[in-house]
Amino acid sequence: MLSIKEYHQAFITHLNGYVYDREPKNLYAPIQYILKLGGKRLRPILTLMTTDIFDGHYQDAMDAALSIEVFHNFSLVHDDIMDAAPLRRGQPTVHEKWDVNTGILSGDAMLIMAYRLFENYDSQMFRDLAQLFSKTAIEVCEGQQYDIDFESRTDVTVSEYLKMIEYKTAVLVGAAMKMGAIVAKASLKDQNHIYEFGKHLGVAFQLQDDYLDTFGDPKSFGKQLGGDIIENKKTYLYLKAIEFSDEKDKVALLQLFSSKPQDVDAKIRAAKQFFVSSGSAAATEKAIRTYTDLAFSALELIEIADHKKQILKDFGIQLMNRTV
Repeated sequence: MLSIKEYHQAFITHLNGYVYDREPKNLYAPIQYILKLGGKRLRPILTLMTTDIFDGHYQDAMDAALSIEVFHNFSLVHDDIMDAAPLRRGQPTVHEKWDVNTGILSGDAMLIMAYRLFENYDSQMFRDLAQLFSKTAIEVCEGQQYDIDFESRTDVTVSEYLKMIEYKTAVLVGAAMKMGAIVAKASLKDQNHIYEFGKHLGVAFQLQDDYLDTFGDPKSFGKQLGGDIIENKKTYLYLKAIEFSDEKDKVALLQLFSSKPQDVDAKIRAAKQFFVSSGSAAATEKAIRTYTDLAFSALELIEIADHKKQILKDFGIQLMNRTV
């Protein structure tokens, strides 16, 4: 087993060998840009780590890990277009640096590139990886559509929101880990348990991401703070604030999250006040802990040595204590 830093560096080396100048430049330059923009590389690291956990060799999982990362960044390019987001990881988004049409076409190419990476595995493994990838990819699209639909609805429930983030974010984390297990030729039972571990951890990760979007440090978060509030997104914070508020505050929240004021800073401050005073912020922190515990429960069912379980548990704890 390597350290997280060593897995990260090994993956970056592989990524740098994959991202090189190609023609036409206006198609591939944006792909180079987004893939080299940085980020936590959480999903590919989990793929490599999982392969080692199940006594495979992490180098054998490099292309599966790269596929997950290329797909993830493809989804970010298109998400940023749909959200009209100006920044990604503290830098201009692809559609801002180039234009919308370039972002759409380069994103399309990234999706195809992600699939092609499975061609480097034998036929059975190709089939297993591609089936999982296809299932996950369509779920991510479904999650994105739920997210868009929620922006114009005032009756979104907590359970609907949790389903949305499961599809949009968590299934990709689960798939990243299951791919590592597939490459290591782990049992189907352990493949499914590690998927559940990753999925629950992915829900906790997204809830934490939502929390940091409002209460994080703008210098380290890498995105515009309060972006979800500006876009009137019905996050867990918002839905719990609605649930906990009296009728007067509920009406005020509904009005706030249907507005598009010139002074967005005032809107963000008002929303944060509602989240804290209603108990929504505390409830979100509790939900993050709950889903982390669910992940750890799935981890206990996996037939690996205890010290390997502890490595994954430590990673989950570290992930939930992050500030970015």
